[in-house]
Amino acid sequence: MNFSPIIVVGGEPQSVFIEILFKAIKKIQYPIILISSKNILNQNIKKFGYNIQLNELNKNLSNFKTGKMNFINFSYNKFSFSKKKITSNSNKFIELSFNKALEIIKNENCLGLINGPISKKTFLKGKYKGITEFLAKKTDTKDPVMLIFNNKLSVSPLTTHIPISEVPKNIKKKKIISKILKIDTFFRTILKKKPKIAITGLNPHCESFEKKNKEKDEIIPAIKYLKKNKIDIKGPYSSDTIFLKENTKNFDVIFGMYHDQVLGPMKTLYGFKAINITLGLPFIRISPDHGPNVSMLGKNKSDPSSLVESIRFLKKYAV
Repeated sequence: MNFSPIIVVGGEPQSVFIEILFKAIKKIQYPIILISSKNILNQNIKKFGYNIQLNELNKNLSNFKTGKMNFINFSYNKFSFSKKKITSNSNKFIELSFNKALEIIKNENCLGLINGPISKKTFLKGKYKGITEFLAKKTDTKDPVMLIFNNKLSVSPLTTHIPISEVPKNIKKKKIISKILKIDTFFRTILKKKPKIAITGLNPHCESFEKKNKEKDEIIPAIKYLKKNKIDIKGPYSSDTIFLKENTKNFDVIFGMYHDQVLGPMKTLYGFKAINITLGLPFIRISPDHGPNVSMLGKNKSDPSSLVESIRFLKKYAV
């Protein structure tokens, strides 16, 4: 190919992603290769009256056509707008879609990968905590980083999709350092800026009455190490105040200890104007910040903003 497309995996069939994708490409144009099912695409076109022409790609992708929805077809005939439940019927379809995406990215010059949502319960089955870890395993990537990105502020959790009871034992100096270094590298190489990073504590007000606590034993030593290595990082900050406007304006990234500590405030501040970027993979991977939302399937009410931001980010930065 004489261009660099964005590879898009449709993900879970019983989701609003294809509806959102068709809405997004009306707002922002860039060559994409969609990996999905012709049946699903045709049903969405018919249901919503989209004026979209499909072009099924051949094995070597040589028949790519501008102005059309170029896609790779994996047969899936169990999709229906009337089904409001996700089952394991789609597992093989999703697996084949991701495998094909990784094959293309390995052999072609692509801007990156965007994937639609999946069901952790039915597709990952507890084997992986999320698609971040799934793709890390597929690409032999160690210690991937989840970055929820917005031009004004980004957040990143040290631990991702684990029970809150397991968080403390997973807070380690070495893991903090590894992830912060990946974030710093991403900002400097892709965004061309040295990020200002704030790091939260674990305990309320970063205080603990125990002799051994995570702030003293793991977080503060990690901060000291990173400062010595010229990383612009400050903290630990209490998570109940770091997201105040007068504080967030001083930072590019807030790095937290667990998922909801930073993602809850982030979604409150920016809604669907944020995107989930996986750092550390051999390519840029983005997931729009929404789930399958199967209850909204067929209602034509889903917001494409996060997917628009995903495409816009790759179009601007992944060159």
